[in-house]
Amino acid sequence: MKFKQLIEIVGDEPVFEVGLLASGEVELSDLRRQISRWTKAGRLYQVRRGLYTLAPPFQKIKPHPFLIANRLIRSSYVTSQSALGFYGMIPEHVPTVSSVTTLRPGEWKTPLGTFLFQHIQHTLFFGYRRSDIGNGQHAFVATPEKALLDLIYLQPGGDSLDYLRELRLQQLDRLDTTELEHMVDILQRPKLRRAAAMILDLRHAEKGEYETL
Repeated sequence: MKFKQLIEIVGDEPVFEVGLLASGEVELSDLRRQISRWTKAGRLYQVRRGLYTLAPPFQKIKPHPFLIANRLIRSSYVTSQSALGFYGMIPEHVPTVSSVTTLRPGEWKTPLGTFLFQHIQHTLFFGYRRSDIGNGQHAFVATPEKALLDLIYLQPGGDSLDYLRELRLQQLDRLDTTELEHMVDILQRPKLRRAAAMILDLRHAEKGEYETL
C-alpha cells in the first residue's frame, strides 16, 4: 500500500485502527511494517498499538482529545476537570484528559496529549452522554452533575469546602439540581451527599452575586 492510498482510505477519519486497512489482498505483516515506517517518518502518530492518526499536514480533521480518550479505552467516558472545563464550569485549561473506566486504570502519554483513566465500579458507571465536540466529532462525556460527583468521589478530601473553592467553580446554573440530588440518592455515598449540599450553597451564592450586579 502506498501512502496516497492510505490517505484516500482514512483521510476523513480523525483516528483509525489498522484493522480498517486489513482487507482484500493486503498482507497484515507488510501493512504493519509500512505503518511503522510512516510513523518513524512522522507521517502518522501512534496513539496506542493498532490505533493511529494522520500527522499534519496530511490530516483533514484534527482529532479532538475527547475522541482519542474514548478510542484509547472503549469502556470509558470523559469526566472530572476535563468535562467541567468543556462545560465552562472551571476557568483553568486542563492539559490532561481525565476519564473513568470499569477496566484497569492507567495513564497514556501520546504525541497528542496525556490521557488519564481512573477505575470506578460498575455501579458508578453512568451519567454520561454522547456529546458533539466539534468538527463532526462526538464523544462520551459526563453530564455536568456527574462530572462533579466523579471528581469529588475520586479526589481525597474532595468533599471539603476548601477543595471546592479551590476549583473556582463557575456557571453553576448549568447544574440540574434535581438531577444532582437524584444521582446522590442513587450513589448513597455520605461524601457525595456532603459535597452536593456545599455545591448547592455555592450555586445559590453565585446566583445571588449575579442578581446584585
